Formats: sequence, structure tokens, C-alpha cells
Amino acid sequence: MRVAAHTLGCKLNFAETSDLLRRYAQEGNTIVDFRDEADLYLINTCTVTAVAEKKCRAAIRQAHRQNAAAQIIVMGCFAQRADDEIRRMAGVSEVWGNDRKGLLAHSGDERTRTFFKIQDGCDYFCTYCAIPYARGRSRSASLEETLCAARRIAAEGTKEVILTGVNTGTFGQGNGEQFLDLLRRLDDVEGILRYRISSIEPNLLTDDIIRFVATSRAFLPHFHIPLQAGSDHVLQMMHRRYSTALYRDKLEAIKSLMPDACIAADIMAGFNGESEEEFDKALAFVDSLPLSYLHVFTYSDRPGTAALRMDEKIPVPVRHEHTARLLELSAKKHRQFADSQLGLRRPVLWEHTDHDGRMAGWTDNYLRIMRPYDEGLVGTIEEVVISPDNLVDE
Repeated sequence: MRVAAHTLGCKLNFAETSDLLRRYAQEGNTIVDFRDEADLYLINTCTVTAVAEKKCRAAIRQAHRQNAAAQIIVMGCFAQRADDEIRRMAGVSEVWGNDRKGLLAHSGDERTRTFFKIQDGCDYFCTYCAIPYARGRSRSASLEETLCAARRIAAEGTKEVILTGVNTGTFGQGNGEQFLDLLRRLDDVEGILRYRISSIEPNLLTDDIIRFVATSRAFLPHFHIPLQAGSDHVLQMMHRRYSTALYRDKLEAIKSLMPDACIAADIMAGFNGESEEEFDKALAFVDSLPLSYLHVFTYSDRPGTAALRMDEKIPVPVRHEHTARLLELSAKKHRQFADSQLGLRRPVLWEHTDHDGRMAGWTDNYLRIMRPYDEGLVGTIEEVVISPDNLVDE
């Protein structure tokens, strides 16, 4: 068969789709672009926002237009939440729930970096989030099973691994194991030169983890730590498990040991009850933190969540205005971080893609660097002095 796939949403979805395509290819099928005519279309969906769900529906219609006789299999979080709606759409052959996905998966698209799924599900039930209903409770494979999968990734020649999951820091909680146990053991896996932690909740980012990363052979000084709101009042309404004081303490602990670490944060604009005063407080708080950039999301009502029952809805135009101001702050933060690295020498892992005669790579602290293309450098790590000429400020 000719098999095509389209993935929406998080890096976890990308790892799962890539893992599935690899299995189809091993069975003798031909993998083609989603824009091409195929016999089977796989669509891995997202339910984080209403916009994501709209894109899922559009992808299903696109696949059906391209080949009305093709099989269309829809999976992922939107498929889990809206099974009946999706089954009624023209061309849909099957709807797979998230229980069809394995606990271990990794992306593999001929790059030097791969996303490695080590955990699934979430027990937190934040008031705005539908993911626990779509993904289920937190769960993970055993430490030894996960290490075996990591060794297979190393045998494929991957140089950098990004650990990913729905709530990555809860790895091992059902097995009497801990996330830190995994980090320590992964550091000893031969062949993999670099690791990143894709995201970890601030209340799960222990001082021991921070100290370990600071002295690790392979774990990099790059943290993605969700914030979601910059005031304690809104954090409490969201049912987040930390305060702004704890969040600041975590960032300061990182910077005390790794001054050049890149630290990113997720933050939401327009959550119910976030008054203009609360938003101004949040903006000032975020501005005061040693963050390198932000992932900004506009609040969207999600079916089944507790936030639907809350009063004080923020008008949509105000949500978008707050989003724009946070994006502006993110751009300022990233410029400041990039400027702080100018003139420093950082290790860059070069990737294979040819960008009109240039190649890109990432520093250990997640700055994107460009240079003239040299096939001999693909998959190698080179010490590079950061300058305005090679730095991509994005």
C-alpha cells in the first residue's frame, strides 16, 4: 500500500505517528507525502484547542478528496473525545483510541534528533485541560523496558534524544521508580551524545534533577517548564500544583548552576477570571523571570473541563490582545537570551537538511545556528562561536 500520515499537536503525537509509519514501512508498504494520493491515510489528532480540532476535520476532508476509495484511520486525542462525530465524516474507515498506542515510541525521519515517548497520560486534571480525559491516567513502561528502547534508538545512529510524554516527570510512578532514576541510567547509554527533557512540571523538577543535569555527561542545559499563569490567584483557579514563588525558585536554582541554560515556559492568555489587573501582574512576573522564550496559548473552552462552569469569561478579543502582548514579551526575552550568548563558544549538532546551500544545527542551550552546507558535518558536534552572522533569532 501507499501510506500517508498527518500529525497535529504535540511532539508526543509526532513520535507516535513516526513509530507507526516505521512499522508500515518494515511490512513493505510505501510511505508517501500526505498531499499525494495514498491507499491509507493516518491522521493523528489533537484536542488542546478548538483550532486544533478544526484542523483535524480539515485533514480528514483533504484525505477523502485526494482518494475517495482510500482507507482513513483517525487516531489521537480528538478521536478519543469525539469518536461518534469522526465516524460520521465521509471516508473515515476506523477511529483508534489512545489505548491503541504503545507506551514507548520514537520519531525517525532521517534527522539526527529524535523524540522519544517515555510516558503517557496525566492525573492532574487542570481545570482547562481535556488531555487527561483523552489520554487517560499517567502510565509508563518499566525502567528496563525504556532503557532497552533507548539502546535501540542509539543503534539506529541517533545523536540527540528528546524525552517526551504528557506529564514526563511522573515517569515510573506506578512502578515504584522515578524520573531521576531514568535520567541517571540514560546518561550511561552508549552512542547517544545528547538528551533534552521536552517538558517537566515545576513541582516535579526536583533539586536533585537540576543538580544532575548540571553535571551530566549528556543531558543538556535546556528546560521547558510550564507556567500557564503568572498570578497565584489564576494558578489556583487552574488547579495547578505550584505557586509563583516555587516557579521562581526553580528557575533561580537552574541559573545558579547553569547560567547559560535556556528556559522556556508555556503560558495561557485569557483564562476565565484573569482580569486586566491579574494579567498585568502576570506580565510583570514573567518579565522578571530569567526565561529565554515563551510558548503562548490562547484559552479555549474544552468540553468536559471544570473551566466551563466558571464565571468571568474573558471576551475573545481581549484574549487575543493578551496573547499578542505575551508574544511580544517572548520575542524580547529571546533576543535578550540570544544576545547574552554572542561571542561564546557552544557545541552545535548539525542536521542533514539542506536549506538552499546552508545547514542548521542546535546548540546545547537551544539556539539555532546556520552555516554553509557540508555533508561531512551531518550528525557531528562542532564547537561554534555564536555571532550575528550564524545565529537564527526565532
